[in-house]
Amino acid sequence: MDRSLVPGVVHEYGDQALLLEFDSTAEVLAWTETLRSADLLGVVDIVPASRTVLIKLAGPRYQAPTRQRLGKLRVAPEAVPTEPAGGRVDVTIDVVYDGADLHEVAERTGLSPAQVVAAHTGTPWRVGFGGFAPGFAYLVGGDERLRVPRRAEPRTSVPAGAVALAGEFSGIYPRQSPGGWQLIGHTDAVMFDVEREKPALLTPGMWVQFRAIG
Repeated sequence: MDRSLVPGVVHEYGDQALLLEFDSTAEVLAWTETLRSADLLGVVDIVPASRTVLIKLAGPRYQAPTRQRLGKLRVAPEAVPTEPAGGRVDVTIDVVYDGADLHEVAERTGLSPAQVVAAHTGTPWRVGFGGFAPGFAYLVGGDERLRVPRRAEPRTSVPAGAVALAGEFSGIYPRQSPGGWQLIGHTDAVMFDVEREKPALLTPGMWVQFRAIG
């Protein structure tokens, strides 16, 4: 029996783009890689998000043939990994777990602060997609016990390097900005630097390991 994954629901997004819907960020990542290596004409950009992939096209004439081609693409189930190959991560990020919301997260999850730290560092996370600000990456695949809601009242200012949780995601604020995520620590890692060859430290598909210091 063929268990290959077929494309999700495909919507026309205006007349110069297609929007694909999926059930998980893991499927989004697998399909993003497949789409980028596929023989598709007129593709200007491929933009992954939490449950969707946007295919931007060079013009309306590419919409129908691209949609037809999508129907023939398949992704093997093993292309949706739940852990890094060979246990090797792409980036290790040192964190001081002193966040203002660490104890609240502990209360909400029924864990102790030390157990929250152990859960956050005990499982590799994967970069699902970027957004919110340059260098901000939505990390998925962490310990399910850490799923907590956003703060009822967002902060007017969150410092750069703040490590946070919200829903199924973890993330690191690349610069000082307002924010409503639950803050559990901070890192000195520079998330975005225009002087680097690749300005964003974390890009979709990367595996990330948090490490407690201090």
